[in-house]
Amino acid sequence: MSHSMRCSRVAHFSLSLRTVKEEEVPQDDANMLQGKFRKLYYATDGSAHYKGVGSVGWEPENVVLEQAWEDIRERVAEAKEKVLAGGASPVLYHMERTLMTPDILAGHIGWPAFVVRLHLRPFFFGRLGRKTLEKYAYAFQISLDELTDITKVK
Repeated sequence: MSHSMRCSRVAHFSLSLRTVKEEEVPQDDANMLQGKFRKLYYATDGSAHYKGVGSVGWEPENVVLEQAWEDIRERVAEAKEKVLAGGASPVLYHMERTLMTPDILAGHIGWPAFVVRLHLRPFFFGRLGRKTLEKYAYAFQISLDELTDITKVK
């Protein structure tokens, strides 16, 4: 196929960008973050000059964020139940609570990820020394007591 034929088959799309005015920046009052966080958008003021405008978000964005946080809360609750039932170590709960993966946690404590995965099992967690437990506690920003006693979890 020749170059001209390929070019003629390509659909051309025009992207029309509209300038957002300062008063059009979304400000959803039902923001799930309760106004604690704001995003920076660029909009034009009355003089047609661009300026930064803070926004607490807009409904579609807030709905998606709420769904994501609900999924995280469910994962944390499931991890807690699994730990309390003896099916996993407290590392699993704290890892889920702090939004970490075994790979991320491994980077924080200086162990390979496969070792962290082993420590998710109660058998291996029960054999950890104080120094290793302290590394986990430091990574999770909790006390050693909070790490080892899951019943103290809020």
